[in-house]
Amino acid sequence: MIKVLKPGLQTTVQDDGRIGYYETGMPPSGALDQYSYGIANMLVGNDKGAACLEITMMGPELAFEKNSTIAITGATIPPKVNGEDVPMWETLEVKAGDVLSFDFVKKGARAYLAVAGGIDVPVIMDSRSTYTLCGIGGYEGRALAADDSLSIGSMKEKDVKIGTSVPEQYIPQFTNKHDIRIIIGLCSYRLTEESKQKFLDLEWTVTPEANRVGYRLKGERLDFVPREQPFGAGSNPSNVVDLGYPIGSIQIPDGVEPIALLNDAVTGGGYATVATIISTDLNRIAQAKTNEKIKFVSVTLEEALEARKETKQNLEEIRNLIHTN
Repeated sequence: MIKVLKPGLQTTVQDDGRIGYYETGMPPSGALDQYSYGIANMLVGNDKGAACLEITMMGPELAFEKNSTIAITGATIPPKVNGEDVPMWETLEVKAGDVLSFDFVKKGARAYLAVAGGIDVPVIMDSRSTYTLCGIGGYEGRALAADDSLSIGSMKEKDVKIGTSVPEQYIPQFTNKHDIRIIIGLCSYRLTEESKQKFLDLEWTVTPEANRVGYRLKGERLDFVPREQPFGAGSNPSNVVDLGYPIGSIQIPDGVEPIALLNDAVTGGGYATVATIISTDLNRIAQAKTNEKIKFVSVTLEEALEARKETKQNLEEIRNLIHTN
């Protein structure tokens, strides 16, 4: 068992997501930074899809009641065991009675704590991920609270040698400026040509309204092409007849403050979606903090698929290095 002494700002149980229920209106949830999450599980020898803890901005304080193998990846949030610094992106051992704590996040926004065997919570709709808006999954459908007790599961594929680490070239470097690649569409035709270019030229600022549902961004007003609104659409020029929202889709209600929709967002609605973040860069935007800057970079579908292929290849190379260590 793991006893929660302090919960941190928002610590939730997440896995690789609740896949296959989007058509029913259920978003996938799951780790926002799938790259860091996946590597954390590799470092402790877990099966793919084992649940871990997603730690946002300020880490929890956890007491381990049995010897365990752990790994911490993602945002730079210096961990300590019994007050002593321990490394990130490395396989660690904790003993029964040890207390894991964290300094404030230095770079990035979200870290991932994997424990050999995974966090054992009920499987709901094929996933252990927490979806707090509906109060399902994870630990009682909510973020962790003081005095919670987490069970450790048995989703372990192999033992990994203590001290195994990820080579530096595979570790993301987090800064306060983020280039986020997008594919323009589906409803970009609703923006004027000038505003479409402005959307790409501007450096957007992450507002305090940035969470697992979506990131609201501040910059300048964008203009929509004037038209008579079709039957079924709202009266605002940013409205369309309802459509589905892919994860990573970007809408601009009333032309101000674009919203990038993430893993816990609603699955459809009546705002024009002018672009979609490519899957690889969902990991990047998950590590952006309030007041940091985001620049959108338009890429082709072929470039997006190549980026996804490269990320998958990197993960496979890391897995091979860890398994042969």
